[in-house]
Amino acid sequence: MTKELTGKALFMALRSQPPPAGLIHHSARGSQYCAYDYRVIQEQSGLKTSMSRKGNCYDNAPMEIFWGTLKNESLSHYRFKSRDISSAYGKTD
Repeated sequence: MTKELTGKALFMALRSQPPPAGLIHHSARGSQYCAYDYRVIQEQSGLKTSMSRKGNCYDNAPMEIFWGTLKNESLSHYRFKSRDISSAYGKTD
């Protein structure tokens, strides 16, 4: 996964539905999520950044469970117009 791909996906998601004030954006600590351009998009959109501590998988487990449940319950019955939009929401099946 590249910083260009993650930046494009975030931009598309924010453009299709502007976030409410104070939205927390939780991501892994991968270089693509720490990239300057990605962080600028977050800052300009008013997103609060949340990342797990380096090397501590226990921080990330609750968020992974949360996102898995959210995607399953809120997106499982939704038909996306394109694969690009589907990918931006993390739904690829």
